[in-house]
Amino acid sequence: MTVQKADKRLATAEDITSILVRNCGLNAESAAAAPTASLEELGMDSLALLELQAVVADRYQVQIPEEVKHLSIADIAELVDRQAEPPLVPTQTNAPPTVTVEPAAGIEAAVTTEPAVTTTGPAAGTGPAEPAATVGAGVPGPAEPAQDTDPPGHTENSVVILAPRQLVWELTNDVGAWPNLFTEYQLAEVLEQRGNRVLFRLTMFPDENGIAWSWVSERTMNPEQFEVHARRVETGPFAYMRIYWRYDEVPGGTRMTWVQDFAMKPTAPVDNRQMTERINTNSRIQLNLIRDRIELAARERALDVPNGGDDE
Repeated sequence: MTVQKADKRLATAEDITSILVRNCGLNAESAAAAPTASLEELGMDSLALLELQAVVADRYQVQIPEEVKHLSIADIAELVDRQAEPPLVPTQTNAPPTVTVEPAAGIEAAVTTEPAVTTTGPAAGTGPAEPAATVGAGVPGPAEPAQDTDPPGHTENSVVILAPRQLVWELTNDVGAWPNLFTEYQLAEVLEQRGNRVLFRLTMFPDENGIAWSWVSERTMNPEQFEVHARRVETGPFAYMRIYWRYDEVPGGTRMTWVQDFAMKPTAPVDNRQMTERINTNSRIQLNLIRDRIELAARERALDVPNGGDDE
């Protein structure tokens, strides 16, 4: 049996450059001027590499190691392409029906999908079995309970807005206008909208390193129940991120609540507890700012409608 490979590249240097520019803040002109420069030389820090790892995993089902900071864009494209090679296609010959494919030198087998929320141990036969705990003469004892020192993150924050619930709903679900509502977003691009589901890209203002972080999220709105379920599609340093919005009528206005459930990837620069603190701090800031802006809009609309307005 012989082996044939499909002659098709799954990733190109242009693809990797596009990911770095779009998601990681790479300057396209700098990349073009130095095609052999490493990511580190191009100014990509650890957070940029995490974002690259996440997008590559989503797009190519390949996990690249952190050491890629020493590689050029072309080298990374070759690495991704090699790990994401299509299956070998056997064709019948008189040779013995045995095929052995050696891994590329220095590259670990790393073709994986994004890790699920929960993980399990190695599959049978993939590694040495852990010895069972024993009590007495060879009698298995109870297994030790797993100690989760960093449980998944969960936050809940709310604010009362002195404005009608319908107005709060309309303003906070106009995703394209979020840069006028939030102070952290430089750009909000609606990529696709079908009914009450919207797919969009958020781009933040540049951080202290000059990097403007960007990712794609999905938002599904339920206007009858005044509820929203959202999630990050491009997860970046998160293993997952889910957000629930609720709008409740209260005397004089609307209580808007954000509930966020998430977990960080093992390679993230912060753990679940640290990210929980960050999200709580930032959520309170943004909720207060949104409250002030919506209440101002409500007052302005009231001034534009003398004597209570009419039905037209």
